[in-house]
Amino acid sequence: MSSERKRLILAVAIVFTVNIFIIALAQTAAADLYKKGSSGEVVAQVQTRLKNWGYYFGSVDGVYGSKTEEAVRYFQRKNGLSVDGQVGNQTLAALGLNPSGTVSTGQNQSGDLYLLARLISAEARGEPYVGQVAVGAVVLNRVEHPSFPNSISGVIYQPGAFSCLDDGQFDQPIAESAYRAAQEALDGSDPSGGAIYYFNPVTATSAWIWSRPLIVQIGKHRFCS
Repeated sequence: MSSERKRLILAVAIVFTVNIFIIALAQTAAADLYKKGSSGEVVAQVQTRLKNWGYYFGSVDGVYGSKTEEAVRYFQRKNGLSVDGQVGNQTLAALGLNPSGTVSTGQNQSGDLYLLARLISAEARGEPYVGQVAVGAVVLNRVEHPSFPNSISGVIYQPGAFSCLDDGQFDQPIAESAYRAAQEALDGSDPSGGAIYYFNPVTATSAWIWSRPLIVQIGKHRFCS
């Protein structure tokens, strides 16, 4: 066998080995999720978020047991995620966590813009544009308020916070104006005047919401402190 042919075979073997290594790394990365039997700081952060938002009632011990799996399934089912009881990137994002377990607080990331636009479209479709911006501002005001979760995803997915997550509106196509309104709210515009609540007086069924001090009415929504 000529030396040139040997070099060619060696080169092919090296390329093959490198490809196998890359595939193995990709499979490892794809498998980097948290499930029953996992443990550690990220699991504790997941438990903490689920407990704070009313999905989990066990102890925060950093051990992914049956109760944690059940709570994750409940959270996924209520928030339109794939229900598998495992915490991958999508579920982490919905919980407002990064893969490292740190809290995701950046408000200019594309994921935050998408979530905010989706919420605005579902809650304020058909409202004046300024009213759509105001709805987005309410979400951001809640992020900064100590009584609410400290991330956009946390505020939006907080149980019972927005009816659109329960009536199917959250899953409808996003209006183009909602993206613009979300970006404007992220850029600091707040037509709501600092409101942390809003409601439609025609459809509101809660007597408590009427007790909130009115700041401004825009379109059909009353924005309150």
